[in-house]
Amino acid sequence: MQGTRETTAPPAAYTPTERTVPTRSPERASYDKELVHAILDEGYVCHLGFVRDGAPVVLPTLYARVGERLYVHGSTGSRPLRMTGKAEPGLPVCLTVTHVDALILARSAFHHSINYRSVVVHGLAHDVTDPDEKQLALDALVDHVVPGRSRDARPANKKESAATAVIRLDLDEVSAKFRTGGVIDEPEDLALPHWAGVVPLRKGYETPVPDSGLAPGTELPGYLTQR
Repeated sequence: MQGTRETTAPPAAYTPTERTVPTRSPERASYDKELVHAILDEGYVCHLGFVRDGAPVVLPTLYARVGERLYVHGSTGSRPLRMTGKAEPGLPVCLTVTHVDALILARSAFHHSINYRSVVVHGLAHDVTDPDEKQLALDALVDHVVPGRSRDARPANKKESAATAVIRLDLDEVSAKFRTGGVIDEPEDLALPHWAGVVPLRKGYETPVPDSGLAPGTELPGYLTQR
């Protein structure tokens, strides 16, 4: 009788490390993969930090998640992309993504705050040289900003692809941090005559403005009306 093969489900959480455990408000940290993925998938821009000539550099850029990997793109002439191709075994980086969900207005200036969700990723960035993986990454970057767009646009030609570099960062040393809830004021301040409360922030598409040179009969695609 042939035995059955046991399969082990992948861990549902990232393993905390010295770099991913916050020193302030550690109770707000989470290592849950589903939460981390949701925060990453909702964002557009990340901040990529690295060290150049002994000094820290932080650059805003677009990114996309594919499984347990993040892809970041840029010009082949940009500093982090040039450095990644030369670094062995990879370029040490720190990548962050943050959403601000609400403003918290307290009665005292000290207790003003925000509700937020953030992710911090530490690791080694690698230059993507495999053509198939690079195309997958470029499609993911387009679809991350507007889902479905990569199938509704001309692909990059050889010249454009050669001018574009992509780096890969595995999701291994990762943490999320968040704040939810309302105002936290001192008991003696509750009777002060200052308005306090939560001001929610909203994100979504406004009405798309068509390009003046659209070909006749070109209609607004459905993926631009879904949020």
